[in-house]
Amino acid sequence: QSKNGHLNLFLRFLLGLTVKSHEILLQGLIKQNETKSSSGNNEETVEYIKRKIRTIDSPKKSINLFHCLNELGDHSLVEEIQQYLNSGTVNKAKLSSSQWSAVVFVLLTSEKKLDEFDINKFAEGNNETKKLEVFKKLLPVIKESRSVRLYNCGLTDEGCAALTSALRSNPSHLRELDLSWNKLGNSGITLMSTVLKDFHCKLEKLELRNCVVTDEGCAALASVLRSNPEHLKELDLSWNKIGDLGMKHLSAGLKDPHCKLEKLELRCCGITVEGCAALASALRSNPEHLRYVNLSGNKLQKSEVKCLSDLKHNPHYKLEKLYS
Repeated sequence: QSKNGHLNLFLRFLLGLTVKSHEILLQGLIKQNETKSSSGNNEETVEYIKRKIRTIDSPKKSINLFHCLNELGDHSLVEEIQQYLNSGTVNKAKLSSSQWSAVVFVLLTSEKKLDEFDINKFAEGNNETKKLEVFKKLLPVIKESRSVRLYNCGLTDEGCAALTSALRSNPSHLRELDLSWNKLGNSGITLMSTVLKDFHCKLEKLELRNCVVTDEGCAALASVLRSNPEHLKELDLSWNKIGDLGMKHLSAGLKDPHCKLEKLELRCCGITVEGCAALASALRSNPEHLRYVNLSGNKLQKSEVKCLSDLKHNPHYKLEKLYS
């Protein structure tokens, strides 16, 4: 019942003391007749904890109970889930709430580092509803992962708020984030930007393909490039209607002398001559870092494309690849 979990470790410690194999270590402290009934009590405690896990819908709240089972030597729920994970069939299984809690526990306590989280490994196909449910249940795991792929999983600004809250508690861990093909909209991007602007945030790669982003969302991302410019190296905004105004916002961020962005994907973004001119201006102001630009599928004139191409061949600029 503790809201901040300050008794969690103490509870595990107490349960660990009741295990029969520890009785010999405690004989000098506890009289023999005081330990005789511990075995029967522990079996009842194990069953009680399992019942509690089944009634709790939040995997985050269940994690300590799994630690308690671990102290009591019961691994039945965890071993069941481990079989699904080892066989690669967890994305096809219909897991109960307690089983999803076991998934979270197994992943968080695994000796292997949580380098990559891909929603498709836990929810099969294009079922957005299931992916969204899995996303909510596995947020504690997402928070601890270095690379997160949440491709096409029905996320909206509401889901973005939950993700933002999770990442805010551990902003320095995440390195790559793919939110492509979700209807995040400008409000979702603005929410994400609050985390990305945190100077503790070390995100290097952000993919936002087809996320219903317009010039307003670009303004939020431009503020990220100005507020925390040291780490973000790759940005993909392809298939969003950012237009020339959005390109101007981004260019203002790219002009920041501390901006280290190296790769910019802007395929099919409704950019015309005006937006292209703004990008060229940004490159002239801060020529040191941007190496790759993709403007394919935009309505550009040859003169503006040539303007960017000329920068590519100028030894003062780092631009190596330009697609238009």
